[in-house]
Amino acid sequence: MNQQLQKIFARLTAIGAASGDSDDLRLQKSLLVMFTFPFLIAGVVWGIMYFMFGEKSAAIIPLSYAVVSLLSILHFSITRNFVALRFTQLLLILLLPIALMVVLGGFVKGSVVIMWALISPLGAMLFYPPEIAPRWLIAFIILAIASSLLQPWLGIETNLTTGQIKLFFLINLIAVGSLIFLMFYYFVTRKNFFQARSESLLLNILPKQTAEELKANGKTEAKHFESVTVMFTDFKNFTKISEDLSAAELVSEIDECFKAFDNIISRHNIEKIKTIGDAYMCAGGLPVINTTHAFDVVSAALEIQQFISNRVVQKKAQGKQPFEIRIGIHTGPVVAGVVGIKKFAYDIWGDTVNIASRMESSGEAGKINISGATYELVKQKFHFLCRGKIEAKNKGMIEMYFVEAL
Repeated sequence: MNQQLQKIFARLTAIGAASGDSDDLRLQKSLLVMFTFPFLIAGVVWGIMYFMFGEKSAAIIPLSYAVVSLLSILHFSITRNFVALRFTQLLLILLLPIALMVVLGGFVKGSVVIMWALISPLGAMLFYPPEIAPRWLIAFIILAIASSLLQPWLGIETNLTTGQIKLFFLINLIAVGSLIFLMFYYFVTRKNFFQARSESLLLNILPKQTAEELKANGKTEAKHFESVTVMFTDFKNFTKISEDLSAAELVSEIDECFKAFDNIISRHNIEKIKTIGDAYMCAGGLPVINTTHAFDVVSAALEIQQFISNRVVQKKAQGKQPFEIRIGIHTGPVVAGVVGIKKFAYDIWGDTVNIASRMESSGEAGKINISGATYELVKQKFHFLCRGKIEAKNKGMIEMYFVEAL
């Protein structure tokens, strides 16, 4: 039963939705459609009740609203014209309660049914731009004042007893209050859902601390980190192997590997910086400073090495040519921050980055090549093969070591 209700609810809120709708527009459409139906049902119920109590003229107004409201929803489902639906619904909710109050003989005899009209300017806050919504409030105030001035001339007699008038007053009060609460409750919960999703997407682009700074100040300040461990990975013979793969196969292959890398570095508290083609770059020790970054990065590199090694065996067993990987690591100072205003990204700069890249290019397939600076920080925790000083392009002679699995 719950699944059936959820399916019905999903279909109702999807009426008039378009693939190109923004999150805000999709939310507004679903909210308006969702609450049009309770208003429609309320119109039918109120019409039947007034008819039962002998107020046939009064019954016509809410019943007419129900018919027009249903037609507007049908029109919206066909044309997807949200502007027309929005205007029609808010105008009906603004005018018909006042018309009903006049037919019933005023505020008191009408059980303050004018309260329903208050939903119109409140709804305008949800469905119109901020500069438009106040116009609906002004319209409500003008109509409310006009209705008050008409009171002395509204001597219409009704068949409603004092008890029935009080009953309608109680029902109006509860119904209007409940609908207003539900409208804003649904809007806030959906807004929070979209905001949480946006937050999640932002945190996939920027570190949490940087994202918070950007939201608070509209910009971020570049920060200097005295000791950070940077890792580069790169696939051997990538260009040659990729020539034998379709575009879809190539993207799928890289995606599967990089997803595994993402999971591995996340477990070791390492920040992903970026991917450049088939190269993967990450760093430990930022944006939150820690003293374990060298150990964390080397540990992650060993897991990445093992993942690729297992994958190589699987691919060869399938008769496919696998990607083999080179990994380079170096430790030193960097500057980190966000640049640009469009498609911005968290990045790091400094000679440390360049040397880490040289560690990768100076390594061998299936090996983790680290600099002497990183070695000094982790030499008690892993096994190494000393390579001695090796020429690194544009960096001169650098002490290098291969990390060996424990």
